Amino acid sequence: MKKRGNQIISLLMVVMLLLLTPAQAWAAETDEKEVAPGNSQEMEDSQAEGSKEDTGSSEENMDAMDQQGEVTEPITKEDKPYLALGANLTPDQQQTVLELLGINPAELSEYDVIYITNEEEHEYLGEYVDAGKIGTRALSSVLIVKRDQGNGINITTKNISYCTIGMYKNALITAGITDADIIVAGPFPLSGTAALVGAMKAYSDMTGAKVSERSMDTALNELVLTGDIAEAVGDSQKAEELVAYLKQEVVEKGLNSKNEIREAIQEACSQFDITLAEHEIAELTNLLQKIGELDLDIDSMKEQAEELYEKISNLDAKSIFEKVADFFRSILDFFTGLFS
Repeated sequence: MKKRGNQIISLLMVVMLLLLTPAQAWAAETDEKEVAPGNSQEMEDSQAEGSKEDTGSSEENMDAMDQQGEVTEPITKEDKPYLALGANLTPDQQQTVLELLGINPAELSEYDVIYITNEEEHEYLGEYVDAGKIGTRALSSVLIVKRDQGNGINITTKNISYCTIGMYKNALITAGITDADIIVAGPFPLSGTAALVGAMKAYSDMTGAKVSERSMDTALNELVLTGDIAEAVGDSQKAEELVAYLKQEVVEKGLNSKNEIREAIQEACSQFDITLAEHEIAELTNLLQKIGELDLDIDSMKEQAEELYEKISNLDAKSIFEKVADFFRSILDFFTGLFS
């Protein structure tokens, strides 16, 4: 009997603890691996060679760069890839970048190359990133190759300390890019935000399929805002999954009004155990409205990022109240069995 009494006391303590836990604790399980997003203040121009930031010595910088790359098949010149190089790379920096991309510098003339200028970075990013943070040098570089249908988008990053693979992938899907292997590299650890401009322009030149200005703008908006949310919540993976989930909700359900989208955001934040400030909700609402106007195809989205969308589709759809009810039903069953 004493043993049963101890069991009851222990169970009651657990119940009290759970009742005091914020409601968000009941949100569906997600991968809780912490991936800190790095310092968004440290854009390319602020990272002079030889500085502490260049070495990627901070823990935040290393987190993004520790991601395992998805491009497992070598990209060779025979694949006819396109290369977007930062226009302000010094000769030494360019050699470093080419080597990271798997290109023999002596064979550069055999590749299709475009150059991304700092002016273009300001043109496309200026609405979402302060000019001072964009800097005065274009350094991020991208190698991209078109693959067969069904390949999806695969990304590997090297010396990219802020933009994660998931952030790039989400934004590229929004831009309408499909079935491509992409390597993004910097000569030293840098944010990589501007690399998205190079990826989209190189893809457009390579395939002849123009990426519209509206799609580019929305993709860049998404990349920057996802990074801001990741920084705010301290978990880039949660931020990536939240944005992907909401994008799916908007496309599948045809959400277009601000009220509908705000409700979807609030529900998703509960699911992902994320708290956003009011200005972040407003910015996310505006982004999702823009995404809803792009006429994206949900099947194509899932095909391009199959692993990501499979993951978020496994979210437990039960509401918080259903979970609480289930818990108390289990308590009742326990006591019924205890005294029967």
